[in-house]
Amino acid sequence: MEDIRDVLFQDVCQKKFRAVLVAERAGILSGVQAAKAQAAELGVALELCKQEGDSIGHNERIGHIVAPPKEMAMAEESVIGTLAKASGIATAANTAVLLADGKTRVICGSWKKMPPELKSVVRQAVMAGGVSFRICDTPMIYLDKNYIRMLGSISLALAACRPFKGYTRVIQIRSEDGDVMEQTVQAVQGGAGILMVDTGKLEDLDRCIGCLESMGARSQVKVAFSGNVKLTDIPALTQRDIDLLCIGKEIVDAQLLDMKLDVVGEEGKTWD
Repeated sequence: MEDIRDVLFQDVCQKKFRAVLVAERAGILSGVQAAKAQAAELGVALELCKQEGDSIGHNERIGHIVAPPKEMAMAEESVIGTLAKASGIATAANTAVLLADGKTRVICGSWKKMPPELKSVVRQAVMAGGVSFRICDTPMIYLDKNYIRMLGSISLALAACRPFKGYTRVIQIRSEDGDVMEQTVQAVQGGAGILMVDTGKLEDLDRCIGCLESMGARSQVKVAFSGNVKLTDIPALTQRDIDLLCIGKEIVDAQLLDMKLDVVGEEGKTWD
């Protein structure tokens, strides 16, 4: 099928135009590497005056593009899309960090649920916003509900980890899979280093922490909390005894950081 842009631009296809790239709201820039790769694939010259993770202001110019007309139109679709989505994620991640105010560590593991072609961009955006995409920095084994069900129990799942020396064992605590306190006991006795209360229910969090305290084991393990946590929930949650706060959809599904591309003239001509 013929691309209508080939017809529309046939009289100016030999020209090159300049366009400025402007952020329409303040935030954190991300997606730089992917956008540059897309620009190179299109054969357009993309220059950014900001780096990955930099703060950008409302209506701030962040770069410009030089390209023939058809490629300029294509860049407006792909390059802006990558930068706007990644920057929206980075901005939401940074907002979460600011709201946590250093009282708890914010993590986001939901990048793993993204389509394969988006995973690296989303993961980079999460990091650009100051959020970790891993629950711990050391080698770890994350035993979620399906691992536990297939292996038979939390105790058996942790026993299966014995060959892996030096790995932090992370256990997902789910109230629908049984008593939270019993799961907590099994996890501690089996040598878990992190308990992920992944229910979104504060009563489950309280049961887990209360059980740890009654066992004298609170200092031995870290407690993470997750389950549809919203950015607006963060200030209140930081007042609780939580080491790690996992925020997924509120970060990876963040709205775009709107950007616009404005053609300002032909290459070589004065532009501001």
